[in-house]
Amino acid sequence: MDVTPSEGSGAEATTRRKVLVTGVGRMAGIGAGVARQLAAEQWDLVITCWPAYDHRLGLGQEPDDVERLVAELEAMGAAVHSLEADFEAPLAVEELMAQCAGALGPLDGMVLNHTESVDSGILDTTAESFDRHFAVNARAGWQLIAAFARQVPDSGGAIVALTSDHTAFNLPYGVSKGALDRIVLAAARELGPLGISANVLNPGPVDTGWMSPEVRESTTRQQPTGRLGTPADVAPTIGFLLSPAGRWVSGQLIKVDGGFSA
Repeated sequence: MDVTPSEGSGAEATTRRKVLVTGVGRMAGIGAGVARQLAAEQWDLVITCWPAYDHRLGLGQEPDDVERLVAELEAMGAAVHSLEADFEAPLAVEELMAQCAGALGPLDGMVLNHTESVDSGILDTTAESFDRHFAVNARAGWQLIAAFARQVPDSGGAIVALTSDHTAFNLPYGVSKGALDRIVLAAARELGPLGISANVLNPGPVDTGWMSPEVRESTTRQQPTGRLGTPADVAPTIGFLLSPAGRWVSGQLIKVDGGFSA
């Protein structure tokens, strides 16, 4: 795991909240939108990416996406540390959290935005793909939540995980996200005494570069708003859930999808 620390020019770290946001590899992604929202709300950030995944899926990441995003967040006053994390590796979370501690100290918030998502159904999913989806989407989610709870300050903290309704023809992604949902909801009950809130957020269809023209057209027709969602539509709700004002919301699966699921 490579580390690229970058110190922002904002307020002293001791007076600012600190958050880990995973899956922030592309300027157009939901993770980048969340990072922008939190930087604007006076958070310092550790962001993670795994370029090999973006390249494998052809998601259109530019070589300097992370560097440009870090510069943008720093210009907003945030201290930013960018790390590469391969969550398929069993020890990735342990290594990541150690580096987070060295970079920022105890974290107040965590956003689980990373994912493995390769379309396949019941008949064509391989065991290797199934296991990789569960390692990245479910196992790493559990490990991150547990590690966050072990280091949370006395003031507590907040966890938000991104999920999806996908099932048919996207089987390993859908079922592994379903497992993540249950892990997060369990965290709301088990970690509540530590002052930790935990919620799952479903953003619905957000075109961050993965949609074909056909998918974009058909999905837009199903969207009551007449347009697809953007990272900027989703990020403010995540900012609220991480804030002290949002801590009373816990154990919920929240749909922020412009009515797509209505």
